[in-house]
Amino acid sequence: MRTHVQFVSDAFPSYPGEDDDINPGIWGKKLVEFLVSQLPKHGITTKEFYPEDWGWEIPIENDAFPMFIGCSNQLEPGGNLFLCFIDPSKPKIRKGLFKTVDATNDIERVANALNTILERNLEIRELRWWDENEK
Repeated sequence: MRTHVQFVSDAFPSYPGEDDDINPGIWGKKLVEFLVSQLPKHGITTKEFYPEDWGWEIPIENDAFPMFIGCSNQLEPGGNLFLCFIDPSKPKIRKGLFKTVDATNDIERVANALNTILERNLEIRELRWWDENEK
């Protein structure tokens, strides 16, 4: 199940001082702003995004269990390599001690929306998906 997407783009440079909120050399706020503007067009409702030490988190409205999309640049020369990942990234989510929830449909719905948004953007290239067990 695809949960991680990597791509190259020059369309999302860092804001001045953005890495002060995260970690030196890490950014992605412009990418997150772009995704948040596009996701509702694909049936994905988001909550307010915020910085984490690894990048930016976009919470996804989902009644069954918490979900988010994480995004940041990758520390590569040129600074134009990005990674987005969907959490949870496994098909079964534990709810309480004995119950599990099948997250497959929700994860695929978010992955399909992300894929469509990224594929349609002419400034994004070298799109590559994988699951958390691959590299």
